[in-house]
Amino acid sequence: MTPEFEVAHQRLVAACTGRSWRDKDEDPEHPETIQAMQLALNMPKSNPPSRIEMLESAARAVVAVCLDDRAGADGAFAEALAEWYGHRIRKVARRARNKAWDDVQALPGVTVNNQARAFAPSAVQDVHPLIAKLQIGHTDIAPEEVGTPRSDAPVIYVDNTLEMTAGKAAAQVGHGSMLYAASLTAEQAWQWAQEEYALSVREVPREVFNQALSQPDAVVIRDAGYTEVAPDSATVVTVSAPLP
Repeated sequence: MTPEFEVAHQRLVAACTGRSWRDKDEDPEHPETIQAMQLALNMPKSNPPSRIEMLESAARAVVAVCLDDRAGADGAFAEALAEWYGHRIRKVARRARNKAWDDVQALPGVTVNNQARAFAPSAVQDVHPLIAKLQIGHTDIAPEEVGTPRSDAPVIYVDNTLEMTAGKAAAQVGHGSMLYAASLTAEQAWQWAQEEYALSVREVPREVFNQALSQPDAVVIRDAGYTEVAPDSATVVTVSAPLP
């Protein structure tokens, strides 16, 4: 384990366990208080990824940013995360394709499977112009039939009765992977990192979702209700292994 990784994990744990996600109020008169991690979803017109592939890539990209060695070192990357951790933990998903997707690869962040890139957070007023021109919305991909989740990795279950768009769901599974990493010891998180944050995402009916909620190790995300779902809705739950 690198020293930087250990520090990054300590910072993530402190951010996720030391307070409620809503303790820090946002003030429209002080735009710097409205912070967000931007997510770019690569959605080419020809041969786009499946919805599940994109959600899994988004979840992995988010946790990879939070536990990147840059997050545990001195510098702008760590400072950006620290500022975000001190406010409400927002994520904003945007559609990218072709040159626009290629252009944002140079900005600080992590890309997974050439499908999703999570960036170092910023105040929403300071989003880089190359990211800002990516469209919020129009990120939907229809759900599809998928197989059983992999047996050797955590699973993020999504309540499909909420009918979230793919962009909204990408932000929620990003919350799920991030808080799951914070529930691990540093050694466990490091081992997960060596597996490139392998995970499965499955969108399931409420009955199955409730089974996941009841698991002893469940990490539950409840949404603030700014978009698409009612406040305090349980949107995703992460467990360390598939449901029996």
